[in-house]
Amino acid sequence: MIDAPHSTPLVHSPYGAFRRPLQAAALAVLTLFTLAVAPAQAQPVRILAFGDSLTAGAGIAAEDSLPAQLKRRLSDDGFDVEVVQGGVSGDTTTTGLARLDYTLGAGPFDIAIVELGANDMLNGHDPKTARANLDQILTVLQQKGVRPILTAMASSANHGQAYKRDFDSMFPELAAKHQVPLVPFILEGVWGSPALLISDGVHPNGAGVAKIVKKLAPYVEKTLISMGASKSSRAQ
Repeated sequence: MIDAPHSTPLVHSPYGAFRRPLQAAALAVLTLFTLAVAPAQAQPVRILAFGDSLTAGAGIAAEDSLPAQLKRRLSDDGFDVEVVQGGVSGDTTTTGLARLDYTLGAGPFDIAIVELGANDMLNGHDPKTARANLDQILTVLQQKGVRPILTAMASSANHGQAYKRDFDSMFPELAAKHQVPLVPFILEGVWGSPALLISDGVHPNGAGVAKIVKKLAPYVEKTLISMGASKSSRAQ
């Protein structure tokens, strides 16, 4: 004859009737404590690429654009990031400033790459206006807790040496004022190289954008590291 399995009676003492609800309450408290002290799941660092047609990717496929290629480069280097397309073809510093608050509404963002000024120069806009606009863009970003990275443009000689001096100097001066990273002329080695431009001879093709990203990425990665972002084990 097989003995019935022994089981623990629910009541051993006058206090036994309270054991189950007390155990359940203790388990609930332990669960809440565990959730409270458990580390939050890390979120990707959100990077806004804020610029004109050079950022928007005029004349090339979306996957060849600056935000897309930068995202792949940073991911390959082991950083968990999201790079948001914030480029509008034809933008000047004036129109960029006008849409800044609206664009930031898609945030929050941790970093913003500011790539503006080329169209100001091509249209011969007063460098003082461009300087004031960029100054305000950097100010707004910093006030909202977004870390800017400023990319420099360079004026052609078409508008004269005085214009070129005033235009070119605003980028390092603003970077120093706001204490933000400055990426030197991002079209260096691209501008004037037919193999790196689309058929209009102005905008970079996929290979041209890759050259820009190669120059830009170290500045972004340095900013990521300064924020405490670390490379994942995927980094080679």
